[in-house]
Amino acid sequence: MVQKAQICVIGLGKFGYKVGELLLKLNHQVIGIDVDPAHVQRAQKLFHQVYEADISHKQALEQIGFREITHALISVGDSISTSAMTTMYLKEMKVPNVWVKAINNDHATLLRKIGADDVIIPEHIAAIQLADRIHIPGIIERLPFDPDMIIREMRIDKLAGKTLREIDLTNRHNSQILAIRRQGESHYRYIPKADDLLKAGDSIIVIGNNRSLDKIVP
Repeated sequence: MVQKAQICVIGLGKFGYKVGELLLKLNHQVIGIDVDPAHVQRAQKLFHQVYEADISHKQALEQIGFREITHALISVGDSISTSAMTTMYLKEMKVPNVWVKAINNDHATLLRKIGADDVIIPEHIAAIQLADRIHIPGIIERLPFDPDMIIREMRIDKLAGKTLREIDLTNRHNSQILAIRRQGESHYRYIPKADDLLKAGDSIIVIGNNRSLDKIVP
């Protein structure tokens, strides 16, 4: 069984608190740190452990202890100096994975030079996702290792009455159907069979190059 990550969220504002909440739902052990008593009090109702501490001082972090922590998320608002110093402290303390929220590209560049393992600019991520949803109807996700590869939902109309073998998206469009949801059903059925028949109103989840998917008339 794969051991769950033990995660520390530093900065329990809206973003940090929400990330911690989602990780808890995924059964990870999450501890939180914040200097604001109100943030600490709110997180104590949910997180495994919560500390009220000024993380701009390395001694405060050392007293808490990070030997069991596999991931740390630093989300300290607009304070570039605090996020940078905390990143440096955690890498000096040998925390394996330090993820940091940045406020702009210059901040992100600084954090990477200091040693951050990953940098997140939430506003940039949200903007990209919204632009994609407007530009590519039905898009679900871009694959991180190749931004031209996407996962997209399509509604069946022209292809109704044909099997997956007959439409042959793999050879005709270098794409693959991952799942089918029948009209009126709420859940997808994954890894469909080649002889599955498509019906009008069905939805399919397809993976492929964006330009190739644009050529499919479902």
